[in-house]
Amino acid sequence: MLNQRTVQDALVIVKGGGDLATGIIHRLWRSGFPVIVTEIDNPTMVRRTVSFAECLYAGRFEVEGVTADCAEGAGPEEKLAAARALLAEGVVPVMVDPEAAIVAPARPAVLVDAIMAKRNIGTRIDQAEVVVGVGPGFTVGIDAHAVIETARGHDIGRVILEGGAEPNTGVPGPIEGYTTERLLRSPAAGRFEPRRAIGDTVEAGEVVAAVGGQEVRAEIKGVLRGLLREGIEVTEGFKVGDVDPRAKPGHCHTISDKSRAIGGGVLEAIMMFLFGVHSEAERTH
Repeated sequence: MLNQRTVQDALVIVKGGGDLATGIIHRLWRSGFPVIVTEIDNPTMVRRTVSFAECLYAGRFEVEGVTADCAEGAGPEEKLAAARALLAEGVVPVMVDPEAAIVAPARPAVLVDAIMAKRNIGTRIDQAEVVVGVGPGFTVGIDAHAVIETARGHDIGRVILEGGAEPNTGVPGPIEGYTTERLLRSPAAGRFEPRRAIGDTVEAGEVVAAVGGQEVRAEIKGVLRGLLREGIEVTEGFKVGDVDPRAKPGHCHTISDKSRAIGGGVLEAIMMFLFGVHSEAERTH
């Protein structure tokens, strides 16, 4: 049985608004949690069509029936007030707050680090009643109360209560047998110039973009599931796109299986620690 607290009372702050974070945010929002999202200035999402952080560029932005918008303000208090106003509208607030300074005045019940930096770059276990780390770089009991596995395979989405997630291998999980071939990377440093659009079908060897005058070509046939915004400055080797060999354009506008699995793990962890059997002693062990 749930305790007397309700999900509507349990504010969640999610650090990160990219596609994996969006799967988490969407699942928590649909489950009734109020969610505030923090992001860096000028975030570089590849899967822009399913990233709530896209609202920082495009204005009010919808992903699968859930709408996000930018919460603006001169400082944490003003941004928090703007966020609360958006929450009252039924809109997910997303704010530029690289240091997550809003956490202190907001005093959330839950803090989720979904930056996917592959290391902890500032999240502390004492910042909320429940802190959840997503992916590698977090240790249970030191950085977070729970960690969610993000590596594709048998354990994806698993709630880890001891230790941490699998280390980053640098190799993406296979889809239709393809791993690194799916990714589009910048051949040079410079301004990203797309030649095709998200949702387009491309052939192996086809030019899909250019950076610094050098062409970016697809290695495999499929659908462009993700592509950076035009004009983004990138470094050599930077991920600028993603070709999906399953070649289903509709996938470009829906949350991925991976994101949903990870979102389910985060929801499970929150329910365990806020409403379930885990005591305060267990959370701080």
